[in-house]
Amino acid sequence: MNWACYLVCCADGTLYCGITNNLEKRLAAHNAGEAAKYTRGRRPVQLMHVEPCADKSVALKRERQIKKLSRGEKQALCGITCEQSMRVT
Repeated sequence: MNWACYLVCCADGTLYCGITNNLEKRLAAHNAGEAAKYTRGRRPVQLMHVEPCADKSVALKRERQIKKLSRGEKQALCGITCEQSMRVT
């Protein structure tokens, strides 16, 4: 199992951070409305940033760190603003 911490941009421009051991499946679940309650009403989501993690514990710690960042810091982590990303799709 390869764990990862990820950041997605929701259709309303908000950012959501989570962890998974199957990124493709998790993104599909977000876009199908079957994942986090937060993203269900904010579909579609677009993957903005992924960080591979050694294990679940490391992924959870990184998720906590990212969730404490400001919106601007999260956008800098992605290297692009969420609004720019949603215009491209």
